[in-house]
Amino acid sequence: MYGMMIDPVEAFSQDYRTARERFLEKAGCGKADLHHYVNPNSGPDGEELATDVAWFGPADASNVLVLVSATHGVEGFCGSGAQIDCIDFGLAEIMDQGVAVMMVHALNPHGFAWLRRTTEEGVDLNRNCILFENGIPENRAYDELADAFLPRSLDAQCVAAAQERLAKWRAEHGAFAFEMARSSGQYTHPEGFYYGGTRPTWSLRTMERICADHALADRANVAVIDYHTGLGPFGYGEPICGHRPGTSGQMRCRAWYGDSLGEPLLGKSSSVPIAGLTQYAWARFVGDDKLTFVALEYGTFPAEEGAAALRDDHWLHAYGTVDWTSAGTRAIKRALRRFYHPDTADWKGLVLLRSRQVIGQAVAGMTA
Repeated sequence: MYGMMIDPVEAFSQDYRTARERFLEKAGCGKADLHHYVNPNSGPDGEELATDVAWFGPADASNVLVLVSATHGVEGFCGSGAQIDCIDFGLAEIMDQGVAVMMVHALNPHGFAWLRRTTEEGVDLNRNCILFENGIPENRAYDELADAFLPRSLDAQCVAAAQERLAKWRAEHGAFAFEMARSSGQYTHPEGFYYGGTRPTWSLRTMERICADHALADRANVAVIDYHTGLGPFGYGEPICGHRPGTSGQMRCRAWYGDSLGEPLLGKSSSVPIAGLTQYAWARFVGDDKLTFVALEYGTFPAEEGAAALRDDHWLHAYGTVDWTSAGTRAIKRALRRFYHPDTADWKGLVLLRSRQVIGQAVAGMTA
């Protein structure tokens, strides 16, 4: 997939404001059709927050490749870098094959700017895409462990007691049950991890508008690559398929991405099965029969480091004082940002190489 030049410095940004400015500049130079979906909130320095959509290629294209960044806010550094890299080095090659490219930059701009995985509502967007009218899933194990996952205090004694309780539960029930309890999604503890909310978030409603505004339901093929970080080996990008076994989407994912494909529903992935994936909303808005969706998940550091960083950030917003200028807030945000965006040349180079490969697989699959 396109030339081998890799320039992490050019592709990746240090904050949301810079990422947005660079993305819009690159998209404008690439003569994209731009749409802006302005979030009602502002960033930590008062900057405007928005989900920006750039469309490259013919408006009536039958095949559309969709690249999504910042579904999980702070993970947006990775996806934004991959989008900018594609604009710089890959667009011409993709469009030469008759494929239009739609880039959704910062689907969750609030989380990106404020360095949170969650939206402004405190919701994990990748757990928010259930049909709420049908009721919410239960997660009784999370209910049981909620105050151990997120203790009221971060003093050493409280944290040690919480960790001991979690370790005991994990030893009794097993690692898979523990991870399902922790991260599959919960809908009863708004302050907690992986909270799916009680109604569609601004980001989910915006996603529906984007699909309608760009007539994605009228296309023959829509391939979505949604960029994520935090699971798996350092720098490795796993394409994760949430399509149900036996569906056409699963068959296409297997044909396009080969044996590297992760399938949580079959126990073959760094991820556990998750309720409320954005994939399910994309399928409702676009049409499951034409959607081929993968979350491209890049590994960073050991899971224990991420769990501590996520715990501390949720504690800060639930029980602490968020002061963007204070040393305590900066330390917590710095740790969270480091886990979800290792700011090293080797990691960023691996991200771009794998991104180009997976994009090439998607384009080849659509045009075969």
